[in-house]
Amino acid sequence: MTAETTQAPGGPTPDRPAPLLRGAVITALEGAVLTGWGIYDMVSGLLGDSAALGRSEFGGVILLVMGLLPLAAARALFGLRRWGRSPAVLTNTICLPVAYYMWQGDGVMPALAVVIAVLGLFGVVSLLSPRATEALYGPKAA
Repeated sequence: MTAETTQAPGGPTPDRPAPLLRGAVITALEGAVLTGWGIYDMVSGLLGDSAALGRSEFGGVILLVMGLLPLAAARALFGLRRWGRSPAVLTNTICLPVAYYMWQGDGVMPALAVVIAVLGLFGVVSLLSPRATEALYGPKAA
C-alpha cells in the first residue's frame, strides 16, 4: 500500500486543496499569535506593575479567548468541517483594520502592518477560493 492509496478507517481520504490548507495554516498562525500574546499579557501583569494588574489580566484573558476561536476554526478546516470557514474568514478580515492602525504607528509597526495585511488578504482569498468552497460544500450543482 502506497501513500496515494492509503485510506482512512472510515473510507477514502478526502482531498484537501492547497488554498484551503493555506487558509487554515494562516488562521492557525493568527490564533497562535493571539493566544501567545494573551498569555504574555497575563504573565507580564503578574510580574510587573501592580497598579495595572487587573487591566493586564483582563486584557490577557480576552486575547486568550480571541485566540482560541481561530485555532478551533483552523482545526475544523483541517478536518474539512464547514463551520470553520466563517470564523476563519472573520479572523483574516479583522487583520485588515488592525494593519491599518498599525501602519500609522512608529518604529517597526508599519513593517508588521504590511505582514499582517498580506496574511489577512491571502487568508481571505484562500478560504473563499472556488477549490476551497468545493472541498467544504461539494461540487457545484449544474
